[in-house]
Amino acid sequence: MTIAVGGFGLSGIPTNLIQALRDSGATGLIIVSNNMGVDGKGLGLLLENKQVSRVLGSYVGENKLFAEQYLSGDLEVEFVPQGTLAERLRAGGAGIPAFYTPTGVGTPVAEGKPEAVFDGKRAILERGITADISLVRAHQADPEGNLRYRMTAQNFNPLVATAGRLTIAEAEELRQDFLDPEQIHTPGIYVQRVIDAGNTEKHIEQRTVRVRTGA
Repeated sequence: MTIAVGGFGLSGIPTNLIQALRDSGATGLIIVSNNMGVDGKGLGLLLENKQVSRVLGSYVGENKLFAEQYLSGDLEVEFVPQGTLAERLRAGGAGIPAFYTPTGVGTPVAEGKPEAVFDGKRAILERGITADISLVRAHQADPEGNLRYRMTAQNFNPLVATAGRLTIAEAEELRQDFLDPEQIHTPGIYVQRVIDAGNTEKHIEQRTVRVRTGA
């Protein structure tokens, strides 16, 4: 199955749903995500459990196991420029099968892809991404599945939510009333399941601190 997962690093990741996927024991998974978390956290749990066969993502650097499995040939990786990945997910969710972009022209990213010229500028064809299941993290969800994200959790979550044939969201707040329509980030039409995220610890990849001036 192809599983699209929201979040960026460890920010806004659906921690509970990732753990549930790990516990399911499902193997041969194709994961679509900006990156694969870090060692022992986030999507790194699936790598430790050897459940992933292929990854479509933008970044490897924070996960040593990810790099090791890729370099050893145990894991197939399709590197996708970050903006292109976002647009491929958006296109998939909007029912757009493919689009042209100048990003990646003349690089290994363009190998094997059709090319065209628009207004004198070369562009390559990129396909939209749809997933069998999308997993996202929201701040609030209402009874209709409308979602609202908090701060940087708006990274890939809204795009991933629309790209899934079955979208499951974990939410920090399950509201009994309905969200203000003007405050909704993902309409409930895209969401089929919602769970309570509970008091999940929010991990930080790298913490950098400095002495406050005057302290």
